[in-house]
Amino acid sequence: MSHPLSPTTSPPVRVRGLRKTFGSGPVLDGVDLDVAAGTVLALLGPNGAGKTTTVRVLATLLRPDAGEVRVAGHDVVREPDAVRRRVGLVGQHAALDEVLGARQNLVMFGRLHHLGRREAGRRADAMLERFGLADVGDRPVRQFSGGMRRRLDLAAGLLVAPPVLLLDEPTTGLDPQARLEVWGAVRGLADQGVTTLLTTQHLEEADRLADDVAVLDGGRVVARGTPDELKAAIGGDRIDVVVAEGRRAEAARLVAAALGVDVEEPAARPDLVTAPVTDRAAALTAVVRALDAAGLPPVDVGLRRPTLDEAYLRITGRPAEPPDGAAPDPAPAPDGARPARATGVAA
Repeated sequence: MSHPLSPTTSPPVRVRGLRKTFGSGPVLDGVDLDVAAGTVLALLGPNGAGKTTTVRVLATLLRPDAGEVRVAGHDVVREPDAVRRRVGLVGQHAALDEVLGARQNLVMFGRLHHLGRREAGRRADAMLERFGLADVGDRPVRQFSGGMRRRLDLAAGLLVAPPVLLLDEPTTGLDPQARLEVWGAVRGLADQGVTTLLTTQHLEEADRLADDVAVLDGGRVVARGTPDELKAAIGGDRIDVVVAEGRRAEAARLVAAALGVDVEEPAARPDLVTAPVTDRAAALTAVVRALDAAGLPPVDVGLRRPTLDEAYLRITGRPAEPPDGAAPDPAPAPDGARPARATGVAA
């Protein structure tokens, strides 16, 4: 979904014609992106599609080969220091000192950003309160759960109040409860006006958090819209029929005959048959009757809306990769580049 802009208004993140090549081929091949102020844009795509490379360019850790990239009104090539002062960056892995306490970590990051000791302490206390960590501020980080570490990562990334936050697969390796904690924190930041670009392999994460979604494939943006727009583009409601394992092919034939439609076969579910429907009540009745008449009563039948996973599969032609342990884009850091830290890119 595009966001209208007045001639004098530029979005906090603006990318035009971005190109970056490694080895024999381009990783990014003419990418255009806008992220409107105070919104979350989820950047999706297969491994190697260029998601992490895009984040590194925006954070000034990689120099683009071509194109214009502006963050908070500043060009990443001509004004890298200005960009670094306005960006918070949270990478795939926490960049925290395990021995120091949470507050000590934040104070240290503040000092690295040239804050005075008193101001760094004041901001550290404010961030601990904001992310629900005030009561564990003196506890060593090695004692923190995964969700607490990522919340502390976010606190560090926002310590200097950057208007733009870059999150590169921020929930990688987290359990479901910790993931929910991070989701709540990210959504809260957007509600407070922080502009966020999020890369993720979790389709549910994009569905829950994003105001806008862009799908990268083959180095280009191949789809763009809100989660609901992308799901609506593949059709209306779906009927899910769970059958005894080994009977899917027979059940699929019966469902297709009852509904007069093509049946879809979701990946990794040998017991599930899925098909689009228009008349929900009539479809449910027709399918159940057809299966019963054939001596194949369903284990379960349900009606639902399309998922973002299905939209992604339709757009890219393949399911999303497993999120944990996923390989990043083939984009090595340039010589002398600082590693991406939870504090953002130090000015």
